[in-house]
Amino acid sequence: MAQTIKAERLRWVIPIVKREITLVAATRVCPYSQRSLERWLAAYKKSGDQSLEPKSTRPKTSPRETPIRIKEEVIALRRETKLCAQKLHWRLKKRGLRVPVRTIAKIIKNEKLVRTYRKKKIKYSYLKAELKPGELMEIDVKYVPGTVAGKEYFQYTAIDCATRWRHLAVYDEQTNFHSIKFLTDVMARFPHPIRAVKTDNGAIFTNWYVGTTKRTSLTVKTLHVLDQFCTERGIVHYLIDPGKPAQNGKVERSHREDEEKFYQQNRFLSFGHLRQKLRLWNIYYNNLEHCGLNGKTPNGALAEYNLISPPNVYA
Repeated sequence: MAQTIKAERLRWVIPIVKREITLVAATRVCPYSQRSLERWLAAYKKSGDQSLEPKSTRPKTSPRETPIRIKEEVIALRRETKLCAQKLHWRLKKRGLRVPVRTIAKIIKNEKLVRTYRKKKIKYSYLKAELKPGELMEIDVKYVPGTVAGKEYFQYTAIDCATRWRHLAVYDEQTNFHSIKFLTDVMARFPHPIRAVKTDNGAIFTNWYVGTTKRTSLTVKTLHVLDQFCTERGIVHYLIDPGKPAQNGKVERSHREDEEKFYQQNRFLSFGHLRQKLRLWNIYYNNLEHCGLNGKTPNGALAEYNLISPPNVYA
């Protein structure tokens, strides 16, 4: 029994070449067609037994292959912006190039420009609640990596869950005073009333999990100043469960974007330089297409809602 395709073909061709059997007689017992035997025999007489090695039938070129010019533009844009395939599709569409998302994903994957995951992610199905601007605002604090002019700083972030519009501010401390100051600034800048905020359980946001402020009945002795501030203005203050930052997922994802595309690519000479760069970065972010908004930008989604329902002012 032949072990390779080449050996199997030689098993039928050699007896015909040595005139031990005729081609017609071999066809009667051969499982292959007469046309195949004729083709193998002609190839053997022309180039020897090496011509019977199986060759790939894959075409050398494809008429539907993406042009090299477009591939190079996709690769260059990916390296410059670090955007995902969906956002690259929207960016190229604005330039007049309609490249399918799957094609872009394949191009950047072949160039090894995407992150390699060791484990397959489990996807969960969630019911997406339709929110209005200002109905829920996620707030969190991020440490500015390293030091700026020998000093540490802290970035406060607020992001609207409905439109992904966000506001950033940097302070030299993270205290209750700065939390209230930041929320006041967000309320002044956001064109709609803020109905609720969601934070983690840090001491600058709540004292619910600080043991010294609890009685044996687990009731808080004194209300946190941020809770007092929110209560006076009719704002509901939600807390995520301890140890579950995914419940504040939008602001956490925003922080990862800041780390990878802002802090890792910039160096700051002073506090003023940091604030200026951060302001420009936030303007860019609010005008960037988001997958969660189906290609809209936060400013675009906010403007679109303003046309439907004009913004109100605080009472």
